[in-house]
Amino acid sequence: MGTQMSAARRGTITEQMRQVAGDEGVDVDWLLRGVARGSIIIPANTSRPQQIHNVGIGRGLKTKVNVNIGTSTLSADTDAEVQKAHTALKYHADTIMDLSDGGDVPAIRKKLLEEAPITFGTVPIYEAYNRAVTEHHDPIAMSEDDFIRAFENNARDGVDYTTIHSGITIDIAKRIMKVQRHAGVVSKGGTITAAWMLRNGKENPYYANYDYLIEVARKHDVTFSLGDALRPGSILDSHDELQVQEMITIARLTKAAHEKDVQVMVEGPGHVPLNEVAANVRLAKSLIGDVPYYVLGPLVTDVASGHDHIASAIGAAVSASEGVDLLCYLTPSEHLGLPDADEVKEGLIAYRIAAHAGDLVKNREKAIVWDRAMTEARRTLDWERQIALSIDPEKAAKIHSRMGQHTGNNVPCTMCGGACVYVILPEQRGYAKSEERVEDAAEPHNSVK
Repeated sequence: MGTQMSAARRGTITEQMRQVAGDEGVDVDWLLRGVARGSIIIPANTSRPQQIHNVGIGRGLKTKVNVNIGTSTLSADTDAEVQKAHTALKYHADTIMDLSDGGDVPAIRKKLLEEAPITFGTVPIYEAYNRAVTEHHDPIAMSEDDFIRAFENNARDGVDYTTIHSGITIDIAKRIMKVQRHAGVVSKGGTITAAWMLRNGKENPYYANYDYLIEVARKHDVTFSLGDALRPGSILDSHDELQVQEMITIARLTKAAHEKDVQVMVEGPGHVPLNEVAANVRLAKSLIGDVPYYVLGPLVTDVASGHDHIASAIGAAVSASEGVDLLCYLTPSEHLGLPDADEVKEGLIAYRIAAHAGDLVKNREKAIVWDRAMTEARRTLDWERQIALSIDPEKAAKIHSRMGQHTGNNVPCTMCGGACVYVILPEQRGYAKSEERVEDAAEPHNSVK
């Protein structure tokens, strides 16, 4: 059956390519060329049992947002995770990642795959970790085969992309304590891998067996999301030698996967001070080449506990404007506990705002249509249109309804009342630059995902 990349390199337009081209409003032949060279990916596991809505990620496309859900060893409520998945779908996540490491991880993964018919990612090492904890009561008591088997299981189950921490080698792991980071290694998968290597004196199984992983990925068309095991967990550790050394290794692994027609995106930090966010994206792109870049945040301060979705959305907006292709959201519960469904919504909305803000810089011609439509709705006191165009119509309607009987169109809101600029100078309501007037603008928040 082949991969999306192999099809593109043969000049074959797949059903997924046609769908993505239609969603994005781009020429399908242009999209095909991007997939062929690896600057665009369409994660689409050929073993996935149900039909899903695929998305394209990469250069020239809209910035996408990922939602993380999943259990832990201290909280393994499958129903709660299903509710979070439904919330992510309702508020238009582009992809979902199941990060479960507690409970029956394979069963939870299969359930969430059924409940979330959109692009779906996982971190296979969490399954290996879960088995070690469950069977041996030792989180590092894994065999090399456990690493590989976990990846195979995820691929067979239909997972579209997997975070693989192949970039952290035993030589890099031995440097961790010598570098003496302020926050240490904060990637859970990275820490598990490093601890396993240092205990056993063996190379990272996902690095040593990378060629085999490529073969499995090619069979099922699993996209590699090459993980940043050594991302900074504090702004004090940004861009240290561990982070950069891993990225150099990942660049080599990306080329090896592309040689076998396996799609790749690369993950980035993490915690990065605001003045270094743009530089991080440029450095990463210079090292990894023109492949999709997927970042967690980044958080621009370490002191926003309870509001990390805001602190990180600031970094995410800058990252998106600089060329980041997929944003991994954070919620208000980051660093504090598992999020609930309401916090999933808060994080997702914050990141959809960040993604659109970035698109207004790097993809302005298309992105600005939404803002032009909102501008006209505000100028003409069209409240129904304003609410419909809002990124969170429910909240917008709830706030506006506090006006009581004064909620109809053509009346001011309670902020300015009779001092409303469009009441005092009503002539403005009939004015619009012809090229900016949008009668039937698309409403991106209501697009089918």
